[in-house]
Amino acid sequence: MECIFCKIATKKIASKIVFEDDEYIAFNDIKPQAPVHVIIIPKKHIDSLNYIEKEDNALIGGLLNIAKKIAYDQGVSETGYRTVINCNKDAGQEVFHIHLHLIGGRKMSWPPG
Repeated sequence: MECIFCKIATKKIASKIVFEDDEYIAFNDIKPQAPVHVIIIPKKHIDSLNYIEKEDNALIGGLLNIAKKIAYDQGVSETGYRTVINCNKDAGQEVFHIHLHLIGGRKMSWPPG
């Protein structure tokens, strides 16, 4: 059974896509926590950080390169942005397909919550 992010990646569910290539897709979060809130996923399904394998290292690193590009494109690279990968329920992971949140466009606080 495909998760909701796999369905977005295969276009079975519509989403506002801000970036896509052969390995990744990025789209606006449906419950944004800031003016810029983009979800970046590998098209390969990996449940969470706990399930990445050594052969996934380049794929996971690519999430950060795409975040940098999107932050620039969205106009938050200079003012600042946050990247977050939640792992499992207590950390706030709701969809079990590894994903990176790119959040920006407002002043962030610490600790994040």
